[in-house]
Amino acid sequence: MTIAMKFNSSLIKGNLIKRYKRFFVDVKKDNKILTAHCPNTGSMMGLLEKENEVWVSANNNPNRKLKFTLELIKVKKKIIGVNTHRANKIVEHGLRNKLIKEFKYIKNIQSEFKYSDDTRFDFLCDNYLIEVKNVTLFRENDIAEFPDAVTSRGTKHLNMLIKSIKKGYKPYVLFLTQIQNIDNFRIAKDIDHIYFENYKKAKKAGVKFLAYRCKLSSKEIKIEKKINIVDD
Repeated sequence: MTIAMKFNSSLIKGNLIKRYKRFFVDVKKDNKILTAHCPNTGSMMGLLEKENEVWVSANNNPNRKLKFTLELIKVKKKIIGVNTHRANKIVEHGLRNKLIKEFKYIKNIQSEFKYSDDTRFDFLCDNYLIEVKNVTLFRENDIAEFPDAVTSRGTKHLNMLIKSIKKGYKPYVLFLTQIQNIDNFRIAKDIDHIYFENYKKAKKAGVKFLAYRCKLSSKEIKIEKKINIVDD
C-alpha cells in the first residue's frame, strides 16, 4: 500500500496566481502559466495568497482536460496538502501500516461503508466506524482548525455517529491534519458554531475524536504522529 501515499512522479513547483470557478488554479512556472485542477472545493481559507509557493502533479491521460492537479501549498513556512481526494488513501495507508495506534489491532478494513440509505462513512474497521475530515486551516502558528466553512454535512455525520452507538458500533472522527509540523488541533467554533455544539454533544455521547498530522514533501504524504485536541 506504500504507493497510495507516494506521488507518481516529481511534483512541479511554481507560484500561485489565482483560484477561480472553484475547480481551477493558475500557477506561474518560470515564464509560463499552468492551469491546474483544484481538487479542494472548500473555502481554502488562508491558503490562496498570490505568489504562495505551490506544487502540482502532472497527468498524461489524454482524456483529461486539465493536465495538472494542485497538490501542495506553502503558507507561513508550512507545507499543506490540499488534494482532498488523497485524504482517504493516506488514512488507509496509515491503517494498513499501523500508523494510527488506536487501530493497530484491527483485522478488517472496509472503505466507503454504507451505513444507511443516505449515509456512508469512510471506513468500517471491525466494529469501528471512522469518518475522516481533511484539515488545511491554521490561523495561529501551531493550531490547526476544522472546519474552514460551515459544514452541514459534517454535522449530519456527527449525529449519525451518535446513533450508531446504539447499534453496537464504536464511532470515531479522525481529523487528518495535512499541515506540516503542527502540534495542536481545535474546532473552529467561530466559523461553524453548530458543528462545534454537535461536536460537544457527540463527545459526551461517546463518539471518539482523534487528530493526526501528516509528514509532507514533494515526494510523498503519510501519517506522522498524533496531535493534541484543544477544547476551549
